[in-house]
Amino acid sequence: MDNVLAVVAAAGQSRRMGENVNKLLLPLAGRPVLSYSLTALQEAPFVKGFILVVGERELDMYRTLAEQWGCTKMIGLVKGGGTRQDSVWEGLNALPADNRVVIVHDGARPLVTVEQFDRVVSGAMRWGAATLAVPVKDTVKEVSLEDFAIHTLNRESLWLAQTPQAFSYSLLMDAHRLARRDQRIATDDAGLVEAMGVPVKIIQGSYRNIKVTTPEDLSVLEFFLQGRDCLGGCECH
Repeated sequence: MDNVLAVVAAAGQSRRMGENVNKLLLPLAGRPVLSYSLTALQEAPFVKGFILVVGERELDMYRTLAEQWGCTKMIGLVKGGGTRQDSVWEGLNALPADNRVVIVHDGARPLVTVEQFDRVVSGAMRWGAATLAVPVKDTVKEVSLEDFAIHTLNRESLWLAQTPQAFSYSLLMDAHRLARRDQRIATDDAGLVEAMGVPVKIIQGSYRNIKVTTPEDLSVLEFFLQGRDCLGGCECH
């Protein structure tokens, strides 16, 4: 795998974690949340480097932390934008033009594995775009503005998208350019590619690969980490 680079989105404001809380620096089994994702990228032999996108006021702090965490693959530290989509755009523009495949990952998903990075990159090389996802377990209702259930969706065809996602670099750049031109907003990069009419390959992910959003998520992640050794590092689907 040649010319595989990554953009790590880490500029969110952690609003649902409480005031003045940076969820990426909260301790998780004795380590900051963000350090887990960066370690996985460090350990992935096919990833040649990554861009870390953070808040403007945190640039110096993260530069120091990245050195402490041994992030020798970090090729750039970039100021994020007003939204996640803007932040990823800034990260993409900091990558070299000869990049072939780009991984986009949320720094708030600490239990990502090297094997998951490998599978989405392989998917992007074959199909142009790939994302981790897991099947929906629960019944999903469409709800009216008055909070009444008006439709039950067929969960057999519903999946929950995760990161990492991987794309042909040129394809993802085109998707972001078109979105900026048309003022289109999506909650993930796969959505921007889909809007171009390009299908995104679904790669089976893991229910462990949750995103830290609320304080309760940290407790769940702690539980998963406690069982990782006895499970031999296996994925729990």
